Amino acid sequence: MKHCAARLTNAVFFSLLIWTFLCLAATENINVESIPRRPSVALCNETQLLWEMEVCGEEFKRKMDHVDPQNWCNLTHFISEYHLFSLCTETNAERINCYWPNPLVESYIIRIHKHFFSNCTLERVILVDPPDDTLTILILIPVFLTLAMIALVVWCSKRSDILA
Repeated sequence: MKHCAARLTNAVFFSLLIWTFLCLAATENINVESIPRRPSVALCNETQLLWEMEVCGEEFKRKMDHVDPQNWCNLTHFISEYHLFSLCTETNAERINCYWPNPLVESYIIRIHKHFFSNCTLERVILVDPPDDTLTILILIPVFLTLAMIALVVWCSKRSDILA
């Protein structure tokens, strides 16, 4: 058994060795200058990104001044303004070679949300049990259906013995 394992290990080792030599031989024939180079990617300018987010935010704040603060929690009153704000942040981030959303953009959007929508949390819904009559019916229906199915299976199994 040890002899077979040693042969297998040697075979795997030599196969890998041959494969490595073949790969090295193949790469020697490749002309490195013929490989197309990717254009260099500009890095995200975070300072400019923050400035652009401020510009978008100021425009959004100006438009939200025309919306009654009592309607700030009703999206239908400011959906177009919010859409333009979101589009502005995305467009400007991509224009200055930053991905969107990124942590800087997200933190700015969270600040905007805290400023305008912090009081928009829904009141907690208090769950109440159904009336006792309804609860009893909801419990008894599955119990009776289960008993009926068991009775049907037993009856059909006895019936199949008669028919067979």
